[in-house]
Amino acid sequence: MDAGLIEGTAAHRTPVMHIKGARLHNLKNVSLTIPKQKLVVVTGLSGSGKSTLALDTLHRESHRQYMEAWGVATAGVSRPSVDSITGLSPSVSIDQRPAGRGPRSTVGTATEVFTYLRLLWSRIGVRPCPGCGMEIPPSYAHDPEGDEEGEAGVEPGAETGAAGEGATCPHCSAPVPQLLMGSFSFNKPAGACPSCTGLGEVIRVDVRTLVDEELSVAAGAVRGWPRQLVERNLPLLRAAARHYGLTFDTDAPLAELAPSSRDLLLHGVESPEFRRHLPALGIEPPATVSAGRFEGVVTAFMRRYADRVDDTAYRQRAERSMVKETCGACAGTRLRAESRAVTVHGLGITAASRLPLDELADWVAELRAFSTGDEWRFAEPVVADLEERVRRLVDTGVGYLTLDQSSTSLSAGESQRLRLAALLGSGLTGMLYVLDEPTIGLHPADTARLIDVLRRLRDLGNTVVVIEHDLDVLWAADHVVDIGPGAGRDGGRVVAQGTPEEVAATEGSVTGAYLSGRLQHPSRKQRPDTHAELVIRGARAHNLRDVTVRIPLGRLVTVTGPSGSGKSTLILDVLGRVAHQRLDPTGELSAAAKPPGEHDGIDGWEHLDKVVTIDQEPISRLPRSNAATYADVFTPVRELFAAQEAARSSGLTPAAFSFNVPGGRCERCEGAGVLAVHMHFLPPVEVRCPGCRGRRFRGEVLAVRYDGYDIAQVLAATVDEALTVFRDVRQIAARLQRLSDVGLGYLPLGQPATTISGGEAQRLKLAKELGRRATGRTLYLLDEPTTGLHAADTARLLDVLQRLVDAGHSVVTIEHNLDVMRASDWIVDLGPEGGAGGGRVVAEGTPEQVAEAAGALDGTGSRTGGFLREGVRAMR
Repeated sequence: MDAGLIEGTAAHRTPVMHIKGARLHNLKNVSLTIPKQKLVVVTGLSGSGKSTLALDTLHRESHRQYMEAWGVATAGVSRPSVDSITGLSPSVSIDQRPAGRGPRSTVGTATEVFTYLRLLWSRIGVRPCPGCGMEIPPSYAHDPEGDEEGEAGVEPGAETGAAGEGATCPHCSAPVPQLLMGSFSFNKPAGACPSCTGLGEVIRVDVRTLVDEELSVAAGAVRGWPRQLVERNLPLLRAAARHYGLTFDTDAPLAELAPSSRDLLLHGVESPEFRRHLPALGIEPPATVSAGRFEGVVTAFMRRYADRVDDTAYRQRAERSMVKETCGACAGTRLRAESRAVTVHGLGITAASRLPLDELADWVAELRAFSTGDEWRFAEPVVADLEERVRRLVDTGVGYLTLDQSSTSLSAGESQRLRLAALLGSGLTGMLYVLDEPTIGLHPADTARLIDVLRRLRDLGNTVVVIEHDLDVLWAADHVVDIGPGAGRDGGRVVAQGTPEEVAATEGSVTGAYLSGRLQHPSRKQRPDTHAELVIRGARAHNLRDVTVRIPLGRLVTVTGPSGSGKSTLILDVLGRVAHQRLDPTGELSAAAKPPGEHDGIDGWEHLDKVVTIDQEPISRLPRSNAATYADVFTPVRELFAAQEAARSSGLTPAAFSFNVPGGRCERCEGAGVLAVHMHFLPPVEVRCPGCRGRRFRGEVLAVRYDGYDIAQVLAATVDEALTVFRDVRQIAARLQRLSDVGLGYLPLGQPATTISGGEAQRLKLAKELGRRATGRTLYLLDEPTTGLHAADTARLLDVLQRLVDAGHSVVTIEHNLDVMRASDWIVDLGPEGGAGGGRVVAEGTPEQVAEAAGALDGTGSRTGGFLREGVRAMR
């Protein structure tokens, strides 16, 4: 029989991939067969080796073989630690790293849907004549036969808005510029708002951070001026004022200065803000600084900010004095006025970009009925592709997003689903697709639609390998591979594989136990009612519809609902921001936070002393930061190593055991352990440093050991492994135990912060917070804390949250996980849909009460309740 086929009848043999002897990271010489052209789920406890098998072994080897087949040098690209993999297909991976993080990237540009909108508007858009104001039909100001971006087929100036030859208004004969695709792009001069250059926002300096209005210049009103600079600038300000026939009172508080003096101080003699105060005849600025050529506090600040573009630390400090505001000229739409005035059947392109994708899909589908024959001839090819692209996005569960939404605002799961929709549209067959937890952030109601997308990708003739914990996805799989039985050193083996039913029946498989129902999470605790509560009144931010919500205190409260229903807006943008203003007014988060979302008020603060928001923002954007440094574990570890006899005899201090400073680190790679190899036409590839062989430190540092471990081995150890090593060192063991308690026992201590997922970052923050001294009744706000967790790990995290509540604190989580909902004391369910169809409270109460709210025939009932009902009945 062919080694690449699963045995069966001659006509129905299934092609397969054979993995033999995979040993990367914690994999224990794994050998297995994966059927091709199937939906395959790789599951197991967090840290068991799922990603190592699917991404670091299967996908990486496919990528290496593909490069080799094209004749691209692969000498510097390390091969995964595996004996062989046969039957591989070209591979594409979709991981959890967000894509398109530039300020000009939006959902529309990242998916290319906005490109199709621009093409449609340039072909059949109607606009008012700049001369007479009458509507100009598309045929008079469009060039459907030419290059719509303005690169060819039109006059050279067309892309910047110049008129094409022969375009005139049919009513008044005024010249009319041709409409090209570039006219509707905020990334091109022809379409971008000139005030904000297409960003939709303008940056200004918050003057209050630079000057003190209550002080005079002589008394030190300018915060950044030392006394010597004050004495130097006083005569310059007086000289500048004299040059223009004005006076400047350097002893008057800034709040009492004349407008001309104030603008002179802040903006300088050459600024339009100051020159508006001058006579109509105008006066030339002073020729020299000594004569009064004063630059202005704000102007000098912005010049230094622009000049020091490579000084990240300086720019981060400077940005604390800046605020972003919506551009007044374009109202945040990014486009110039002429482009915004163009409509297709009464809808401007900015209005179309603000429709939720599911509503945009319906609008595009209706275009055929509204279009005339000539219009439809130009529009039909565009509309067909546009409708298909938008529908694919809706099918992946992001129908609540809008095209104008910035890519920086997307979660990792949303970014992943946008890329998944693009794959579905590629039409490729015979591919290997590897997806890393695509259900992240999805409500159970949205998961079913995602499963349909995965099956469609499979049905095109592709192999779809999904790393997943969601039980619905596991039951939908053709083949399941369960890695375990534990995490870290206790994982790395194939515990079970086969159909979902076969895995469910496998003894010794934790996943199988949850699939079969042999293991279940405990039901919610019974707690006495304290009657203390927070009440959010009249919340109207984003899509919230004047909602009033009760949040019992001293409880575990879960806020849930379909994706885009308003959960994060309610808890983070309204409640969280107000809480930090009230309970943590001097905190770093409060200082940097945006204003709270619109609402009438929040009552009940007298029951709380402190607020802690634990979100999924990265713990650091620097690759040299890692789990150990963030959790305050690495400093005592370095001190412990420096106290060893071998270190003392060699004169090694704690600094020698740091890879961030010279002394003990390998200087060839500067302690990174890897070197970047730049590839032609491909992203750089990291290869192991030949100087230290990836161990980051010099030999004499690595010679120092504690309990048989050197410092490099400690960084490579998981949290649970390190717990064993440092079990007798109380300070270190306590911090490691908290990391293990929140489900991070599998995480390597030295894992770079840039590779830590949002869910892992959140649990790191939670563990760090648990180590702080209790200072009163605390409100904890968590954003999907179970992200990336297996059902068994979720049970451990729930135990930690329940302990916080038992200690008298209040925990509010944004969650889709049904196990968390069932264990909650109170549920607030928003919906009934996402986007414009959400923003209402459809149910609130205990899990049993929300379950009873399911099934309303008018579509206003709780979708969450339907999923809860079966589980609640099972627990009774």
